[in-house]
Amino acid sequence: MNPTHHQFDEVLAICRGVFEKKLQDYGAAWRILRPASVTDQIFIKAKRIRTLETTKDNRVDEGVFPEYIGIVNYGIIGLVQLELGCVDTVDITADKALELYDRFVTETKALMDAKNHDYGEAWRSMRMSSFTDLILMKIQRTKEIEANNGQTLVSEGIDANYKDMINYAVFGLIKLHFGEE
Repeated sequence: MNPTHHQFDEVLAICRGVFEKKLQDYGAAWRILRPASVTDQIFIKAKRIRTLETTKDNRVDEGVFPEYIGIVNYGIIGLVQLELGCVDTVDITADKALELYDRFVTETKALMDAKNHDYGEAWRSMRMSSFTDLILMKIQRTKEIEANNGQTLVSEGIDANYKDMINYAVFGLIKLHFGEE
């Protein structure tokens, strides 16, 4: 098996474990979020990572690793919300939420695999701060697309941006988890 595939699967198992535990705690309460609110949640996570990278001052007892997990999980939530739309009350079971989670992880991993092939695993030589900046740029692009009611002229849509954010966060998690930074 390709080492990146194994590492992707290992860090995604961690992310999925957190997602599953939060489903037990809160159910799929996130179903009420509009996609723009999901984008803002990802922004909060990425902005905190950037602040920690810049200031080196951590006043909340959580580091960068859980924030990257949050970006992955909110990215998956964003993909679900784009497909199903938002609702006023929770309308899916935990099992259905996990089924959707797994489906979107599979799609996102396939995208990573294709791009990883074409770019020759360039991400392995990137700095951690670049992952953060690229995620923040993808958030800005997503906000612009959202402001244009999802319409683009030549660019990929919101779903592609969410998948890219997820993959950049996974790359960060791999580097942190496997000590490659």
